[in-house]
Amino acid sequence: MDSWTGALPASVQEKATACLERGHVLLLPALPFQLEGQERELLRPDLGGAGKNISYDPRNQRLRGAEASPETLALLQDVMARYAEHSLRLLLRLLPHYADGLRQARTSYRTAEIEGRQTSWRKDDTRLHVDSFPSSPTQGERILRVFSNVNPSGAGRLWRVGEPFEAVAHRFMPGLARPFAGKHRLMRALRVTKALRSDYDHYMLGLHDGMKADLGYQRSLSEGGLFEFPAGATWIVYTDQVSHAALKGQYVFEQTFHLPVAAMADPEESPLRTLERMTARTLVARG
Repeated sequence: MDSWTGALPASVQEKATACLERGHVLLLPALPFQLEGQERELLRPDLGGAGKNISYDPRNQRLRGAEASPETLALLQDVMARYAEHSLRLLLRLLPHYADGLRQARTSYRTAEIEGRQTSWRKDDTRLHVDSFPSSPTQGERILRVFSNVNPSGAGRLWRVGEPFEAVAHRFMPGLARPFAGKHRLMRALRVTKALRSDYDHYMLGLHDGMKADLGYQRSLSEGGLFEFPAGATWIVYTDQVSHAALKGQYVFEQTFHLPVAAMADPEESPLRTLERMTARTLVARG
């Protein structure tokens, strides 16, 4: 596939859906996101200041985290809006089964080299983890992400992919305590979370933190699972399901989407259903 637009055979769509839902990374090596002419001035590491991400919200056209002249910021916003549009168009043609449930979230541009970056262990994305965010509970919704490597030097973005989700859950779930009654409402009242957290969010955050904090676990998986995404490539992955670590790379665009479990082709493949089978409990209130 070398275009962001155009019709695709049903067989390709079905294969792509099954690949993603079963916990694989879908690589499109010949699908670049092109920066042309003056846009190439955005390929500079200082654009994001000291932060990790420049973010753009397609829902309100708000740009955050960039440090530049008004003219450069306007150009950057236009480029990030285009990436948001391209990513949405790509998923709607590749994964049409998701059309009614897919919800677009923030767009990111990461200009900094990830290798050697100093941060806290919880924010250290060079450690294997599954995505879960302390202040932004998903209530079981999937986290589907599109990435594009735009590195002008041709350098790849290096990832390590770890164990299947079920193996991760079996390893770390026994050490996670059940949340006490009223905890989720208390955290919402104190504005620790932006929305009400579910038991599912509690356990997913426990998996995220447990994986990153366990250096023995990290070392045990440090010899394999390396994948380099070349410059000019695009890839798609459920980052709440695929255990991953970003080890090296600079200049990547990323678009996040959320999807209700019920909108999946096979909801039983979701982390929510996996954890519910393990705990024999409903982890998200059914509306």
